[in-house]
Amino acid sequence: MALVMNDENGPLQHRRGFISRDLIGIAVIIAIAAIGYFAFPDNLALLTRMITIALLVLSLDLVTGYCGVATLGHAALFGSGAYAAGILSAHYGINDPLLMMLAGVAGGAVAGLLCGAIILRAHALPQLVLSIALINLFHEFANKASSWTGGSDGLSGIAPDPVFGLFEFDLYGHTAFFFGMALLLIVFVLLRVLVRSPFGMLCRAIKQDPLRIRAMGASPKAALIRMYAISGAIAGVGGALNAISTQVVGLDSLSFTQSAEALVMLVLGGTGSLFGALSGTVIFMLFEDYVSAANPFHWLTMVGALLIAVVLFAPKGLYGTAATFIGRRREQRS
Repeated sequence: MALVMNDENGPLQHRRGFISRDLIGIAVIIAIAAIGYFAFPDNLALLTRMITIALLVLSLDLVTGYCGVATLGHAALFGSGAYAAGILSAHYGINDPLLMMLAGVAGGAVAGLLCGAIILRAHALPQLVLSIALINLFHEFANKASSWTGGSDGLSGIAPDPVFGLFEFDLYGHTAFFFGMALLLIVFVLLRVLVRSPFGMLCRAIKQDPLRIRAMGASPKAALIRMYAISGAIAGVGGALNAISTQVVGLDSLSFTQSAEALVMLVLGGTGSLFGALSGTVIFMLFEDYVSAANPFHWLTMVGALLIAVVLFAPKGLYGTAATFIGRRREQRS
């Protein structure tokens, strides 16, 4: 009888452990945001930019970290969300931030479906080639469709209304920062639920052994395309937030550089971990901002040296290596 009770309590205790870690993680995110808000009161635009890029890196982690899909074109989903939100405001006069956010989600999800259907037809290195081709096609399409996107001049005329009709987007960036933090927390909680769901576990299994999953009767490609669409929706949230906060959308949101930097941030923090994606984004962007200001001529060299050091001495990323080290210490104590 006691053994049965222990077996029943095991999953419950495991679930409580996950919930406690999630609550601690959310508390840490809020604490870091509060520190940033008071430490950089005159540079909230940088913090808001971090949030938008963090959403992009989280979306990239879904397909690369959890599914093992190699891509260097993920900014196509981010830029699609940004242009969808911007076009809704600039061309149709729909300036409600929540509706613009929904447009960004839809634009990113559609771009995710399209890119996923194409990229997943290949494997390994050809996937990278297809993703690079796609980001260049998206960039060129946005450049040529200048009547809608503004081309190389960017899409301007975006004028979001106050959030809930109460909180205006001021020049100091207070509303954009808090709006972005609310979105980030909501997305983070939803993604924590997603990656631990049966669907999330299926995607992890596909990364490890797709042949076995296919032998069990599941369709790896269908599952990966669904995850790509979800990833696109998350990237679209980041793109829409970028359009709302800056009130302009440029071609740089569809650039290869944006995609490559997002991948670098993910590797820096640690793939296959939402906390790793967030930590990598914060560390990279703060380091880049500080070093570029201190040495505007050689800051790229310093960034490159940091990345080489991380890849050589912390191959699981900074967060992944730290989590592994702490886990080993706990096992030794127990």
